[in-house]
Amino acid sequence: MEAIIEVKNLTTKFGERIIHDNISFKIFKKDIFALLGGSGSGKSTLLNTMIALNRPVSGVVKILGKNILELDPQEMLSMQLNFGVLFQFGALFSSLNILDNLTLSLREYTILPPKAIKDIAMMWLNKVGLKQEVANLYPNELSGGMIKRVGLARALSLSPKILFLDEPTSGLDPKGAREFDNLIKELRDLLELNIIMITHDMDSVKGIVDRMIILKDKKIFFEGSLKELSQQSDSIDLFLYQI
Repeated sequence: MEAIIEVKNLTTKFGERIIHDNISFKIFKKDIFALLGGSGSGKSTLLNTMIALNRPVSGVVKILGKNILELDPQEMLSMQLNFGVLFQFGALFSSLNILDNLTLSLREYTILPPKAIKDIAMMWLNKVGLKQEVANLYPNELSGGMIKRVGLARALSLSPKILFLDEPTSGLDPKGAREFDNLIKELRDLLELNIIMITHDMDSVKGIVDRMIILKDKKIFFEGSLKELSQQSDSIDLFLYQI
């Protein structure tokens, strides 16, 4: 299988505190891949390292065939344009309406005419299951689930190859969480996306995740599928809810 991301011998620190100690793993093409672990295990730091917001002490982070730690600023920008990121609470700009939130990246990083930019934004709004009227609303007029969907539409606006999701179902009720899971899976299949997600939602892990790593004590405690994990633990449900 083709690795879309390969992390080798990665060590990260904050000051003298080691977060990850010489960890290595691979994410394969079209995986829905989960970063799991207890609070403080380094999930967010690892995601931020992969999207180049955090620089490790040592190691290799190879994405789309290139070690991002060796890229110059222009090359890094080109690489980051392959990434879409949905932050935990949506991170929408409260002073902008939904359409302006969605078109921000398109206006900044493309030379498309305004009508084309609007059409693309409206297309993504539709893709994530929201009505066109939502475009004229402001973030404070939306429910938590709608904010997540708008954030997802914005993350997809530049047609990225890799989608990073930080706790995509947090704050949603069980029905909304499962609907969001289904949307993520549908988009992966439709767009052939590679998806990396931090989650504490074990129903998501069981429902849509192909492979995962579990971070524990600065190391990777486990890498593989849920089926492979179940072969190592008789009480898989109890184990998962403890991480």
